[in-house]
Amino acid sequence: MKFSFKNDYSEGCHPAILQALLEHNLDQQAGYGEDEYSLQAKELIKEKIKNPNSEIYFVSGGTQANLIVISSVLRPYQCAISAASGHILNNETGAIEATGHKILSIEKQDGKLAPEDIVHVLENHRNVPHQVMPKLVYISNSTELGTIYTLNELEDLSKFCKENKLYLFMDGARMGHGLTSEISDLTLEKVAELTDIFYLGGTKNGALIGEAIVINNQELQQDFAFNIKQKGALLAKGRLLGIQFLELMKNDLYFDLAKHANQQAMKIKNAMKEKGVHFLSDTYTNQIFPILNNDLIEKLSEKFEFYVWKKIDGNFSAIRLITSWNTDDKPVNDFIEILKNEL
Repeated sequence: MKFSFKNDYSEGCHPAILQALLEHNLDQQAGYGEDEYSLQAKELIKEKIKNPNSEIYFVSGGTQANLIVISSVLRPYQCAISAASGHILNNETGAIEATGHKILSIEKQDGKLAPEDIVHVLENHRNVPHQVMPKLVYISNSTELGTIYTLNELEDLSKFCKENKLYLFMDGARMGHGLTSEISDLTLEKVAELTDIFYLGGTKNGALIGEAIVINNQELQQDFAFNIKQKGALLAKGRLLGIQFLELMKNDLYFDLAKHANQQAMKIKNAMKEKGVHFLSDTYTNQIFPILNNDLIEKLSEKFEFYVWKKIDGNFSAIRLITSWNTDDKPVNDFIEILKNEL
């Protein structure tokens, strides 16, 4: 059987979560997120971001989180701004556009947005009231290309958004991986301070399912629960999500799992660098994008699954490798061994 480096959600969930779900399986609890586990998990997240005034909602997946957040905070004539590689543009089947909101894209090789990128969008949308109004800036950390924002970059972006009355929304499907990257100087507390809304991704970091939407801007908190319900995201058995996030947040399991995934990816990256391999983007998270000869890619695909991400020329392509919270040393070492023998 081939080992998969295709994604970081091929496995079920961390054993501690499975054990907690089993342990509390027969407990009677209130529904719709009012169970004691969900309430405890929310308080624990508030402690970690050091913001007791934030509001937290659990939903089942990342696309659902993006759809609910963006459609709820924008008025019908307002739109979102995203890097062209953004998940909401490429991997959500037009979910945002289906709610009537346009997405304005910006080409960025590293997948990150900066104030100077957004300025041009604002300047090109001043024909009031004949054009959509840019109102929300969508970013990811880590990005779809595995890159991360530094503290200084996020501070600059946050300041720019406030000055221009734009909401800043961070997709955190791989937030743990971004924050535990060996080059990251961001903290969860700073993310909460500098964004209007973000979410903590559980699906790609050890949970069965689940994302935690964190609303820091009190202006956007009012009536948000109605959007959750209307979009079909309010689970009657909300305990399923609450128990998982309680386990992930306790003793920083969430960050330990992400750090492990990052370290396994860096082992492969460093072995490739020693052999002179070049990369599509310079990443320090659990996603890497090496550029390899097509013959080598075919050889590796005999034992491993991964995506061929981008054709470079007739002989070379970039592949995407993703490690997970459960990726152990054996597949990593096996992959590296083939590389060393073939390069």
